Amino acid sequence: MTLTIPRLDYGRERLRILGFIRETVMEAGSKGVVLGLSGGVDSSVAAALCAEALGSEMVLGLMMPTGFTPKEDLEDAYWLAERYSLRVRRIDVDPIVDQILKSVGAGSDAPRVALGNLRARIRMILNYYFANVEDRLVVGTGDLSEYLLGYYTKYGDGAADLYPIIHLFKSEVRLLGGYLGLPERLTGKPSSPQLWPGHRAKDELPAEYEVMDPILYGLFILGLKPEKVAEEADAPLELVEEIYSRYRRTQHKRSLGPRLERIESGGA
Repeated sequence: MTLTIPRLDYGRERLRILGFIRETVMEAGSKGVVLGLSGGVDSSVAAALCAEALGSEMVLGLMMPTGFTPKEDLEDAYWLAERYSLRVRRIDVDPIVDQILKSVGAGSDAPRVALGNLRARIRMILNYYFANVEDRLVVGTGDLSEYLLGYYTKYGDGAADLYPIIHLFKSEVRLLGGYLGLPERLTGKPSSPQLWPGHRAKDELPAEYEVMDPILYGLFILGLKPEKVAEEADAPLELVEEIYSRYRRTQHKRSLGPRLERIESGGA
């Protein structure tokens, strides 16, 4: 038996997400939303949905490149902004990174992961700066695959006020993007966080999303045991266990963290 994710009705899903975005912004009394435009599939789909839900005048897109951001990613981000008539601000991240490193007495030889997460958190600071200045909500562009794997920066790209596509697996976001009319160069673009030069998801994750998504579906939507998932997904048990282990190890990212419960002192 092959474990597969049931195909969504993307027309209905689009309407659900549009309603969610409108309702969230309206309830907050905000003047719109702000989100990062990376040129990747997740941010492109999220931006397209926000523009349709709210109108382009209520969506601010921030482009926050580094010196190693691929040229094609910038071109795709600009293309998307033009297609949906979005207002765009570009802020280069490198000078901010350099100033922080200088302030803490570090240099460009700082640990790669720490430096990469610093870039992600700077981008979120910029998102929230413009959100505060212009009375907007920050849109998170993460998907369900990344969320379950913990494949995001805590208080970086994981921080937002609303998450319109976080209930969709990466493969589903790609299909939704196609339904929305986005070109294949966007919907089929390999996942690449670009937190350091040459940074690619496939170099850090145990398999491609097309392989992992049915496993994630079996483990966390159907609630199957790893052995059963391995059997039904026709996948190595070692891979299924590694994916489940990643979920457990990154649980702190999906919660406020360990804490004590308040206990009131009893009176006599």
